[in-house]
Amino acid sequence: MAERVVVFLPGWIGDAVMATPALRAIRQRFANSRISWVAKPGVLNALQGSHWNDGTISSGNKSAITKLFEPFSLARKIRKELGGKPDVAVLFSNSMRTGLAAYLSGASKRVGQALHGRRILLTDPIEPKRDQAGNLRPFPIIEVYNEIARAAGCPESGLKMELFTTRSDEAGAAEVWSVAGFRPGLRVIGIHAGAAFGAAKLWPIERFAEVANKLATQGNGVIVLGGPAEASQAIDLVARANHPMVRALAEPGMPGLSLGLVKGVTRRLALLLTTDSGPRHIACAFDRPVVTLYGPTHIAWTETWQKNAVHITAPVACGPCQKRVCPLGHHDCMKKIETPLVFDIVCQMLDGEVPVMAPKGMVGVRGCDPARPNTIPLVTNSIPGRLSA
Repeated sequence: MAERVVVFLPGWIGDAVMATPALRAIRQRFANSRISWVAKPGVLNALQGSHWNDGTISSGNKSAITKLFEPFSLARKIRKELGGKPDVAVLFSNSMRTGLAAYLSGASKRVGQALHGRRILLTDPIEPKRDQAGNLRPFPIIEVYNEIARAAGCPESGLKMELFTTRSDEAGAAEVWSVAGFRPGLRVIGIHAGAAFGAAKLWPIERFAEVANKLATQGNGVIVLGGPAEASQAIDLVARANHPMVRALAEPGMPGLSLGLVKGVTRRLALLLTTDSGPRHIACAFDRPVVTLYGPTHIAWTETWQKNAVHITAPVACGPCQKRVCPLGHHDCMKKIETPLVFDIVCQMLDGEVPVMAPKGMVGVRGCDPARPNTIPLVTNSIPGRLSA
């Protein structure tokens, strides 16, 4: 029997990419049903090209007044989009707003995490992972999304993330290669230096530029990714790198900045060097090697166990603090990650090696053990390179 299904996607692009295994399972379970997604425009754009949904509803009003009434308007839009009350509402978003919208839509089954006081709005609440003191415990969100999908009656979805590109995305990427002067067969490394979460995730721009210059001097191409809000930062990085083979998507003459263009470009990369941000997950979804620089955020929250990914984090007594701006003002969690270590690890990854150790610090490969999700250990040992003392 065909059912009506509404899925409330996460608010962050990276989180939405980590939800793709669960979205795939939902499509498999409800193959003959109408599935509509509710999400912010940016998230919907990131997932464009998939065949896992039949319709979309844009959300995320910024006005305080419209936010207050948005659950009511969303409920009406959902019923109109689906042609009636949903049979199932799957909530990957944890907000009270989406919980209320699912309730008001009249969905018979409402599945999501019991957070922010919305337990009463759910028919099948998923208990958040907590420690013995009752505090939220760092736990891979990809596993939580899969658990929610299973509670909605879906099969086991695995951990393979997926994204898709359109013809327009691929044409834009080809134009980038042409404008940048990247010849066929050139190894191109991507750099993403921004972070929508906040300044605490940022690595010093001059260090990114130094790595970019060294990579280009070795005969590689380097393309700096980023959205409109990161354009000036990307242009600054290119100027500091001062090499003709270091280019940016934000440069004049490049195709217009879009998530589709980022996807098309990322799919062609030999490797991505990035902060803990959305492009990291986009690269993982295209099975591109990734080196991620971690600062204030706990690795366990976003661990996906990708085999060709390395996490670099400096051990500091105050972290990971999960703050958007360093509360102590020194930003040691990122500043103590030095350029030689990052460059060495990138080179090893480009040579097909996956390093597993670091002195005075941590380089985690995969980081968490999926067979022991309650422990979430970080793989640590020693590799040539250094972190500041």
